[in-house]
Amino acid sequence: MGTALVYHEDMTAARLLWDDPECEIECPERLTTALERLQQRGLEQRCLQLAAREASEAELGLVHSPEYVALVRGTQALGTGELQTLSGQYDAVYFHPSTFHCARLAVGAALQLVDAVLAGAVRNGLALVRPPGHHSQRAAANGFCVFNNVAIAARHAQRQHGLHRILIVDWDVHHGQGIQYIFEDDPSVLYFSWHRYEHGRFWPYLRESDADAVGQGPGLGFTVNLPWNQVGMGNADYVAAFLHVLLPVAFEFNPELVLVSAGFDSAIGDPEGQMQATPECFAHLTQLLQVLAGGRVCAVLEGGYHLESLSQSVCMMVQALLGDPAPPLLGPMVPHGSALESIQSVRVAQAPHWMSLQQQGVAPVLSPSPYSPEGRPSSLLLTRRPEFKAAATQDVAALSSLLDQPRLNPTPPVRTAVALAAPDAALALPSDVLCEEGSAPQEETQAWARPHEALAQDRALTALGKVLYLLDRILDGQVSSGIAVTPACAAAATLDVAIRCGLSHGAQRLLCLAVGQLDRPPDLTDDGYDSQVTGMSSSASMWTTGGFLSCVLALVLPLAYSFQPDLVLVALGPAHGLRDPQAALLAALLRGPAGGRVLALVDEESTPQLAVVLARVLHGEAAPSLGPFSMASPEDVQALMQLRGQLEPRWKMLQVASEAGGPGSG
Repeated sequence: MGTALVYHEDMTAARLLWDDPECEIECPERLTTALERLQQRGLEQRCLQLAAREASEAELGLVHSPEYVALVRGTQALGTGELQTLSGQYDAVYFHPSTFHCARLAVGAALQLVDAVLAGAVRNGLALVRPPGHHSQRAAANGFCVFNNVAIAARHAQRQHGLHRILIVDWDVHHGQGIQYIFEDDPSVLYFSWHRYEHGRFWPYLRESDADAVGQGPGLGFTVNLPWNQVGMGNADYVAAFLHVLLPVAFEFNPELVLVSAGFDSAIGDPEGQMQATPECFAHLTQLLQVLAGGRVCAVLEGGYHLESLSQSVCMMVQALLGDPAPPLLGPMVPHGSALESIQSVRVAQAPHWMSLQQQGVAPVLSPSPYSPEGRPSSLLLTRRPEFKAAATQDVAALSSLLDQPRLNPTPPVRTAVALAAPDAALALPSDVLCEEGSAPQEETQAWARPHEALAQDRALTALGKVLYLLDRILDGQVSSGIAVTPACAAAATLDVAIRCGLSHGAQRLLCLAVGQLDRPPDLTDDGYDSQVTGMSSSASMWTTGGFLSCVLALVLPLAYSFQPDLVLVALGPAHGLRDPQAALLAALLRGPAGGRVLALVDEESTPQLAVVLARVLHGEAAPSLGPFSMASPEDVQALMQLRGQLEPRWKMLQVASEAGGPGSG
């Protein structure tokens, strides 16, 4: 199973035929530039390439009215003047004689991708399409969008494949009101959108784009709007939104498929969004989504109007879909105060509907939402999108310099290597996972082992040699991640040596997560290290589904992204209490903060298949499902909140506005 790339050159045929500064940014070069960059980076060649087909009119009718489909069909025979007149009846739309064909291809590409993923032909993929779709409504084009590609794909997955729970993640910088209107009373589709809002002063200027619009009737809680009220949101803000809002709710929803409305006007340099998230961020966001729905992720291009930023971001997403480690995020990971306010407003609005938010201490607001669909503006009478102004708020030269930097780190020759105690376990590994037989030189191993009585036994010394060999190969760039099995009697001593050896051999910032009956990771302040090691030990009493997810999403990952390690050590010691799917999810999520450099030390008394499961997820495969959501105990929730409170002043990604003492903190 691999990654599909769905495309058709005919989707470049439609273009603006008259002067319109508002619409000219939606141009064919958006596709051709992105495709060329994928080819240059060798990413297209690694994908299963599918030529898009046209969607049938019956498939368009899953979402759109017959009258509207007929109207768009009729544009094929119109002259330029008639096309311009018809376009003027809609908000920020232009028609071309090829629009009907292009728009049917865009829908068909999304349907082909869904079919390929749900049939098991591929694991995930990207439909590189235009025109975009998420603003389109049942009987109206809107905001460059003709047919609602992602909404039709969701309905198709329900009707043709029998799915009952579909998550749509819309990271375009504009609110996808078309998707929201279609599904706002439908509890089988969870729609998450972040968007530039500025308290209603940014297009499409809709009251229902705010956080308190949470759905209607049986769909209450299944619309999640995160409004950005300032421009300039960056990597820390986007990752915080996923960790503190989207992922807790998504895990509780437990989707069978993830559809991504992948708009890259939310990336740095885009004239529409004016945000600061770098292309690498979209690799991290994609990787975070791949832990859901068994890795069944179907992304469909929406917006993105800065050609270089768009093409770099598309490459980053495809790289993550292919299972490559996400490049580290550069710069301080400190969310904006305005972002924290927005995130907390969403958490409060959604808390009545989601146990996962309630157990994180978010107090539900029991009064009815002030938002009502009554009096919603007609889809044909929406205020126009502001015209694009040539003057940019960013320094153009500085932006060009940033985007000209190489965005893909060199990929290690070996993505994952394992050192197993039982050689027959290697039979269950993917074929390109290296079963490592090497060991560090005996003298070096003995020198590191000398201070530890537990490492004096031959068996422990042999295991330590394999750990040190794997560690060196990770740090010198030959291997991305590794798994080693250690004797239970030497687990704590092996971890101590791995930390000290990692720091002495080049790791600048090392994150250690120790689970089970292990000594606390060493304090190396006396050895001349300052803040290089962040250690955290966890209690197995929290491993209900809800307790585990709260610990990982509300504590471990925010801390890891704040710390920005270049190596992560995960030690699963004796009596660690994790089920295999939980351990696999933990390892999969920790690939992000350290650019894929993860070394997992597994106690030999763990289940025989645990090392194999960890190898698979560190290799880029999907983590197994956690199963039904179950709440953590009140005592465990209180302990988690207390620990977060102690750590928040230093590690800013832990903060959520009201919990951190007020908006703007950090």
